Amino acid sequence: MKQPLRDVRSYRLPTEVIDPLRNGLPKVSSQTIAAIVREVPAYAEPFAGVLGHKIARAVRAALGTFLNLVSRPGADPGTPMASAVEAAYALGRGEARSGRSLDALLAAYRVGARVAWRGLAEISVEAGQPAATIADFAELVFAYIDELSAASVAGHADELAASGRLRQRRMQELTQALVAGEPAHVLQGLAEQAEWVPPQTLTALLLPERGARWVIDLLDPRTLQLADAVPDLPGMTALFVPDPQGCSRPTLHRLLTGHNVVIGPARPWAEASSSLDRACRVQRLSPPSDGAVVDTEEHLAAVVVTADPSALEDLRAWALMPLAGERGTAAAKLIETLRSWLLHHGRREDVAAELFVHPQTVRYRMARLRELYGDRLRDPQWVLALTIALAIPEP
Repeated sequence: MKQPLRDVRSYRLPTEVIDPLRNGLPKVSSQTIAAIVREVPAYAEPFAGVLGHKIARAVRAALGTFLNLVSRPGADPGTPMASAVEAAYALGRGEARSGRSLDALLAAYRVGARVAWRGLAEISVEAGQPAATIADFAELVFAYIDELSAASVAGHADELAASGRLRQRRMQELTQALVAGEPAHVLQGLAEQAEWVPPQTLTALLLPERGARWVIDLLDPRTLQLADAVPDLPGMTALFVPDPQGCSRPTLHRLLTGHNVVIGPARPWAEASSSLDRACRVQRLSPPSDGAVVDTEEHLAAVVVTADPSALEDLRAWALMPLAGERGTAAAKLIETLRSWLLHHGRREDVAAELFVHPQTVRYRMARLRELYGDRLRDPQWVLALTIALAIPEP
């Protein structure tokens, strides 16, 4: 069974072992740096510039710290090790900020450990150290590298998490600004801060908050999500999808089926608030159910007709004034028939089929309506007013 590596924090090597190693440290450091440049291509360019001097100093410091660590009998083992771990942690964070993965850094650690150990072992052999001491020393070298590697992994992960949280917060600020209808120059600045490349258009999706986390995984990675509920629509949230117009819009329909989504119109990205406004209006007029997808493009007439509810109410009252003397049930049947007659352009059979009545009933009701309206049912302006007034049935 493989034994765990020795705790490098507590083990100490005698002075007669350390002194030759310290004298040979510059040469071993140079060999280690050369091997990393040669065997880890990702570091060839950094070592060639100003950054190379910093990395070279870091390698020398790491080896020097190791020798200090294992040559301090009776001293606090945490002090030198804490400094090395902190430097390795910072190195991992720096790699993340540079946009590099950990592959190159961990490869550099492996190459560095191998080459440094080979150089230090040669010095120990030349100094006549026994095999057991050299074996102990090897164990300490690799335990030390494991500590540094773990610290760099933690630093890399923490930096990614921190930068991810920062970018997410900036994306949310951008989305809030879009919904608020902020000026284009403000939106452009927020997009740059979030490192979000604006598309040509954005299309708003309105859906229940509980379903948004499933839907967003199906969409373009650049999709924006409103962090809070949509104002005046509790439990609803909004997504903004880049460029789904044209032939991709039917695809969007298919992806969203089963999620009770309202799809707004495509708008220039800085005007995305108008897409959400349209979706909200259609949500109030015709909310989806049973997993349906409602496209606002199919409800434009209803949106236009209900744009000013009080004006529509006034128009309806004015247009139906001739029916003021009719009783409740009779008036309701006449209004229902007049609406169908207008929408079907006077085709009696179609009106009867829609209302589930006999054509003769339609004839009787229309005769009564002509009595009440007279020539107004042949006046284009009155027909237009009646059509608009009755286009959307009263709830």
